[in-house]
Amino acid sequence: MTGRAAAAPCRIAAATLALVLLAAAPALAQGLPPPIASIDVEAEPLSPWTMIRHADLVVQSVMGGLAFASLVTWTIWLAKTMELAAARRKAGAATRRLAEADSLDQGLRALDRGWTRSGPVADLAQAAAMELRRSADLPAEGVKERLAIALARIEARAGRVMARGTGVLATIGSTAPFVGLFGTVWGIMNAFIGISETRQTSLAVVAPGIAEALVATAIGLFAAIPAVIIYNHFARLIAGYRAQLADAGAELLQHVSRDLDRAHAAATPPAVRRAPQLAAAE
Repeated sequence: MTGRAAAAPCRIAAATLALVLLAAAPALAQGLPPPIASIDVEAEPLSPWTMIRHADLVVQSVMGGLAFASLVTWTIWLAKTMELAAARRKAGAATRRLAEADSLDQGLRALDRGWTRSGPVADLAQAAAMELRRSADLPAEGVKERLAIALARIEARAGRVMARGTGVLATIGSTAPFVGLFGTVWGIMNAFIGISETRQTSLAVVAPGIAEALVATAIGLFAAIPAVIIYNHFARLIAGYRAQLADAGAELLQHVSRDLDRAHAAATPPAVRRAPQLAAAE
């Protein structure tokens, strides 16, 4: 979900709300009766909390749902931030240990120490060792290709696991403005119904009902904007995490390639190894 696409619901909500208010302005100017106000502005000051308490039941339900969605957003942010930070530190440490090793066996022994013995990078290393064991009696040409496929599957699985929960952020970011707009439209509709049932034309009586409806849109935007920002932030972090796993996979492929070349060189008689050099010298 890009930033431009995520901002579209907010623009639609604002434009629709502006059209509703512009349509209502002539009617108020002509002296049509205003809605029944549920708030006595003289006895109780007009505030967001007061408007929420005196709002229609449907509007209150919409506000409550949006408040819960906002709570879910910040819960996911806290949990995913801690999870991603730990995973990226572990992947970075494991990749550095693989880069410092001279062979796959040394890399496996280095990963088996401390907190790097588990995790996606350890799974990548175990997959490389298992593929070498399974291909011990097969030609070396296809080992690296089969290993690359196995490593790609592990990297994709780790990326999917790390992305769990971010889809909820995308849903909240794209739907919360429309849910808030629904509450606003419902509240304004009730306000216009009240206009037909009362004969008062004071703007002080009209304003509370309209203000109650607008609170729903404000809460919808309050829930949607952080969700979109957090979603895009996590998308970048997860992409960086997958790049770390790709670096670890590249280190393992290099170790396997060197180990296979060493095994081939050890199995080749010295005279055969020197033959190409002698032919080139002649």
